[in-house]
Amino acid sequence: MDEEADRTGIDHSRTDTVTHHPPSPRPPQSPAGVQARARIAARPDARGRTALPVLHGEGPLALRRTRTTGPEAHVMLVGAMSGPLGGDHLTVEAEVAEGARLSVGSAAATIALPGQDGAPARYDVSLTVADGAELHWLPEQLISARGSELRVTTRADIGAGGRLVLREEQVLGRTGEAPGLLHSRLTVRRAGRTLLDQELSCGPGAPTGWDGPAVLAGHRAVGQLIVVRPEFEHEGPKPAMLGDSAALTPLAGPAALVTALAPDALRLRHILDDALNRLT
Repeated sequence: MDEEADRTGIDHSRTDTVTHHPPSPRPPQSPAGVQARARIAARPDARGRTALPVLHGEGPLALRRTRTTGPEAHVMLVGAMSGPLGGDHLTVEAEVAEGARLSVGSAAATIALPGQDGAPARYDVSLTVADGAELHWLPEQLISARGSELRVTTRADIGAGGRLVLREEQVLGRTGEAPGLLHSRLTVRRAGRTLLDQELSCGPGAPTGWDGPAVLAGHRAVGQLIVVRPEFEHEGPKPAMLGDSAALTPLAGPAALVTALAPDALRLRHILDDALNRLT
């Protein structure tokens, strides 16, 4: 591995089975915005490690494999351009085959920004985890900046023996800033059955009461942590309050959901990290 890889932690040599793609042209851009897609496919290799036969991003979605010494593959999502801006449609897809282990994070927070014509942006995430596979999906926060409108959908489909750790964090506005309009939907299915399907809308234009005591109660950060483990079928976690504004809820399957509110992103991360340590 070269000196640059030693300094940054990024393995530029890609000596495993990562597919080499030619430089991507800028994705198609309509008057409304940019359309871009990132794809990750993880497969076990003959050495008992996880190979990435597909690791491809375009436009603002750049993917980098980072160094690891174990059987798990690590990938970072790096923002190559500002976004999503109003009118953009970004899609991220990850597929983990049986026997593979993948962890995906992001290098920085994602900031939803307004576009020139006021059109909403879309950000779609599709995750597929096979029976006997494991995925940790741990991106940084999504920040809804003033004047933006973003629709986020995350869908995870897991095999009966698959494992998933999924963290989702949303922050309403930058420091001292009013938020934009944020719509989010999270769906998790296991062996074809729905474990969780919920929606949340926040910010100007959202249904009345989004900032009231029944929803955010004046907090600026909201997050969720979902852990799916086959072991929970025999002995799952018990319902519990995790402080004043977080709760642990067993789902109807071998899974648990932690929902948390916090005044800021830092406090939210501490709550969810503590909950993850409790569940794994």
